[in-house]
Amino acid sequence: MQAAYGDVDDRPHEECGVFGIYGHEQAVALTYYGLVALQHRGQEAAGITSTDGSHMFSHKGLGLLTDVFKSGELEQLKGHAAIGHVRYSTAGSNTIQNAQPIALSTHARNFAIAHNGNLVNARWLRIQLEQEGSLFQTTADTEVIAHLIAKAGVDDLTEAVILAANRIEGGFAFLILSDDELIALRDPLGLRPMVLGKLNDAYIVASESCALETVGATLIRDIEPGELIRITSAGLTSTRFAERRQRRMCTFEHVYFARPDSDVDGWNVHSVRKRLGKLLAERHPADGDIVIGVPDSSVSAAAGYAEASRLPLEMGLIKNKYIARTFIQPSQALRDTGVRLKLNAVRSIVEGKRVVLIDDSIVRGTTSRRIVRLLRGAGATQVHVRISSPPYVSPCHYGIDTAKEDELIAAKHSIEEIRDLIEADSLEFLTVDELMAGFNFAQGDPVPFCNACFTRRYPTELVDQGLNEEIEPIRIGG
Repeated sequence: MQAAYGDVDDRPHEECGVFGIYGHEQAVALTYYGLVALQHRGQEAAGITSTDGSHMFSHKGLGLLTDVFKSGELEQLKGHAAIGHVRYSTAGSNTIQNAQPIALSTHARNFAIAHNGNLVNARWLRIQLEQEGSLFQTTADTEVIAHLIAKAGVDDLTEAVILAANRIEGGFAFLILSDDELIALRDPLGLRPMVLGKLNDAYIVASESCALETVGATLIRDIEPGELIRITSAGLTSTRFAERRQRRMCTFEHVYFARPDSDVDGWNVHSVRKRLGKLLAERHPADGDIVIGVPDSSVSAAAGYAEASRLPLEMGLIKNKYIARTFIQPSQALRDTGVRLKLNAVRSIVEGKRVVLIDDSIVRGTTSRRIVRLLRGAGATQVHVRISSPPYVSPCHYGIDTAKEDELIAAKHSIEEIRDLIEADSLEFLTVDELMAGFNFAQGDPVPFCNACFTRRYPTELVDQGLNEEIEPIRIGG
């Protein structure tokens, strides 16, 4: 994993965010604003494709939305329907070729596709497609899906998408736009989130409900795992493209990725995080004077901890929100300066205090160690670290960019060893059962979550991990 700010930020990185709308005269502008609400899910590239019913228009580029759309590009996109994408490069390098949406033109149709997630059989399928003559312009999983659709051998786009969807495995929520329809679908396990909303007569699909709120739309419901939504001028239809399976929603959406004002699969993110903080206080208390959350994702959990422990919640760490993701450390000696550029400890609050520091995860441990040092440097007498998730022991293969297993501190060290490495006075994590209690599940209950990053128990076969060099080609769509 390439960390932001040199190696100052070593936590898992956002996947991607998608937004689509059909049936609104301001479709392009609304897509832009919806993507702004999803910018936390990806800051490396962005793009929008629109249609007026007979022509498709597209613009994409590297950087934040304000970097990509800054010189009148939005005005050049026209139409009543659009899809958009913000990207963090979980698979494939960060190049303009990998920016989305990805557009294809075939003898049957023109279409564009935007994808959130990772396929666990993308390399396997890419080799087969290349053996059959497909030429790839990107290294992204998304283009594999696009080629499967193009080679499905049927004229109906929905049928082609279903054939393609039944070839892929892993975490995916993607949008497809043609001249006259918008298609959205979510993987059969529900690993990646996707919601459906409405604004007047227009339907909207997005990665998170916060995007619907931003554009003034009403949340209708979550799109079901294995469900395909088709939106045309005639309205909306729903089709199940895969058999029902046990849900395996990504727990880390609630722990870290999703915005606290989003509702994901029926749970409000802020409320879940606050309950996790309360569980930390009840099950893993610390002798402290004040509670501090690492901004921004741990603030809700810190509020829950403070409420349950009856300790004051203080803003002891201030985040500088104007540091670019592309900041590069010029030398080893300036790395501690890098963390102070991103976070600053408030001396008047922490000096002379026993601090209970709440964070959502520890990946490599470098960030945690620097924050502990930062608080001690501001005069904290003790720093007790509490983590609102279990130890992160295994990488994600479904759309979250994490370090390799041998780089994960919890994969090779005990909790006490991690405490020593990050220089904290004490360290405690939630257990998996305690994490599930945050969703009101009792120990032993079947749960609808993927916890593979905490348990090493993956809900799918990791096809590409055991890929052999010799692969027999198969016929796509037939």
